[in-house]
Amino acid sequence: MALKTNGAGESHRMRAPSYAISAIVGAGVLSLYLTTLAPTTAMWDASEYITAAFTLGIPHPPGNPLFVLLGRVASLFPVGSVAVRVNALAAICSAISASIWFLVAERVLIAWSPLRWTRIAAAVTAAVLGATTFTVWNQSVVNEKVYTVSLAFFAVVSWLTVLWCDDPDGRYADKLLVLIAYLIGLGYSNHPAGFLVAPAVAVAVIARRPRTLLRGRLLLAGLLALVFGLTPFAVEPIRAAWHPALNEGEPTGCTEHIGFSCTFSQTTRTRLMANINRDQYGKPDLMLRQAPIGAQFGMWWLYFKWQWLRDGHRSQSGLQLVLALVFFGLGIIGGATHWRYERASFWFFGPLVVTVTIALVYYMNFKYGASQDPGLGGVAREVRDRDYFYLWSYSTWSVWAALGLAALWRVLAKGAAEGEPRRWLTSSPILLLGLVPLAGNWRDASRANETATREWAHDLLNSVEPYAVLITLGDNDTFPLWYAQEVEGVRRDVTVAVTSLLNTDWYPRGLKRRSIAAYDAVHGPAVYRGYAASAPTTPVFAIDDAQLDAIPEYVEVRTPQIFQQGTLRAVVNPQLLEYGVPTRGDLMVLQLLKDNLGRRPVYIARTSGQYVQALGLEPYSLVQGLASEVMPTVVASSADTILVEGIGHLDLPRTRALWDAYGAPAAIIRRGDWVDRPSVGIPTLYAATALLLGEVLANRGEVSEADRIRRKALDIAEASRTTDLFVRR
Repeated sequence: MALKTNGAGESHRMRAPSYAISAIVGAGVLSLYLTTLAPTTAMWDASEYITAAFTLGIPHPPGNPLFVLLGRVASLFPVGSVAVRVNALAAICSAISASIWFLVAERVLIAWSPLRWTRIAAAVTAAVLGATTFTVWNQSVVNEKVYTVSLAFFAVVSWLTVLWCDDPDGRYADKLLVLIAYLIGLGYSNHPAGFLVAPAVAVAVIARRPRTLLRGRLLLAGLLALVFGLTPFAVEPIRAAWHPALNEGEPTGCTEHIGFSCTFSQTTRTRLMANINRDQYGKPDLMLRQAPIGAQFGMWWLYFKWQWLRDGHRSQSGLQLVLALVFFGLGIIGGATHWRYERASFWFFGPLVVTVTIALVYYMNFKYGASQDPGLGGVAREVRDRDYFYLWSYSTWSVWAALGLAALWRVLAKGAAEGEPRRWLTSSPILLLGLVPLAGNWRDASRANETATREWAHDLLNSVEPYAVLITLGDNDTFPLWYAQEVEGVRRDVTVAVTSLLNTDWYPRGLKRRSIAAYDAVHGPAVYRGYAASAPTTPVFAIDDAQLDAIPEYVEVRTPQIFQQGTLRAVVNPQLLEYGVPTRGDLMVLQLLKDNLGRRPVYIARTSGQYVQALGLEPYSLVQGLASEVMPTVVASSADTILVEGIGHLDLPRTRALWDAYGAPAAIIRRGDWVDRPSVGIPTLYAATALLLGEVLANRGEVSEADRIRRKALDIAEASRTTDLFVRR
């Protein structure tokens, strides 16, 4: 087969990819990630995924079985803590991706870069640029999502497709396609993003060899390989039947026993498919946009700006915009040059970029981003920033941006030939632009020495009495607690009940089934040393599963309702509840109160905002550190129990003792910043608790102690950029 040659007379098909250099590049990127690796868990989903890997559990839908299997293997390596091992898995996967982007860029550059060393330099730039964009870097140093594993599969499939595009009639062409199909299926078993690369593969096949679609045996082999790649999903019902500590979605019909009939029952199939299809999240039809399409592309652009300089506090907005425009322009130049000189691989890479930008923005159909257009008041927003959903977009764009740099380098070298390397060398500093994200993102992307989340989990769990039920609100006051309990063995006697999951049918069943571990008094907080308590012998829900399942999704009441249990008489105000009516989650909380008050301590985490007031429990609320205990009778004021308007009563001795034992304040101050604004309520709660404690102590005449605690509150507020709390007070 005749092959096109470039200006230097070199074969258009590369004689041998630089695999050794690619490995060196990957090792260098891995070294960067390990240097900035999180030593423990982090906010959002990191704790959930580390816990799932360690316990071989099932995280939130779709369950990510391949990740769980890989994470479990990683957690067994005898190096560092469990969290470090699983975080290192993310780092390794992203380093593999970087090394492959090197190969892809080098392959494309053969068409117009005459000297091998120039191709290698530009390809290294592509790898470094992709590895240090903010979202890729930030996701690679803590296993906050499974997307770095997806990125590795994404990159591997990309390289194999580029090889196929080189020689679609070659000896191994059909085997490559079958392998690609298998890896796409396997990648899907890690996360549905595994299919993101499939449309581009299809376009490349149609463009390069359309007759491939008429080869029935090959198509059948590819389909079988794809299905075989999906087989890790079989792990979910098998493992779920054993009811691991983390069993989200409970995709099994084996609720009472394990057997063939329940494993292969219709219930198992229904629950498994609901898990795989993420029915729990109920995404609207794509024709019903959750935000204007322009705003949705605006979200992509906002996060695109973050990639080159993560300006978390909007102090360098001008520079950030300039850099974003530069790298956007470089990507356009790179894509155009790719199309002009290397059409074969463009038929894959061009559609790939379109898929993970335009198509993905349309498909995700997000609300306004948490940090997007802050002046827009009350528009519906995502609960957190969703930049990680575009990780593949920014990673692939980096390859084109590096190709754009290479094209400009070629212009500056003024067409220097292979025998004239001097002009290439003198103009090579333009590649230093590829190091901008490395310098601009180091502080905000690095997780080195960041331990606040782990300490937060310990502090919140240790705020409650032995064998307590602790009601939490969402991800950040729940997932870290799961990690602390199941991975580090901290306060496993506490039953954590999160309201957002109490709305499901499977979660209350799991809480009812959960065994209670003995309270570890030796390692428990000093304030509870010698605390006389025995392990409960009854589950947290006193009603049976049928009665649990019968609790409705919501109750259509709009006026205050009376809830009474013994001497507790609360007035539930639906108008203060999140949805304006009592939902299944709220009804489950009331059921927990009914079944446990007077039998075991019941607490509501203070991260829940006005939830205590919404349930009419303020007269029965006793603040103890980071949580409020719900007492069975109205709390009376005393010298050590001080009424605080809008909060309830403060248990001064216990809160003071707990505050002195908390570890997160020092960790927050040491970190010196809190870039993730949607989770800033955590440091705010610490600062508010310190201010409250300081005010009470000052009123009692303990001025020096009050000043000490207030100074700590100010240090926390300054570190987390929440000093407006002092202005409000």
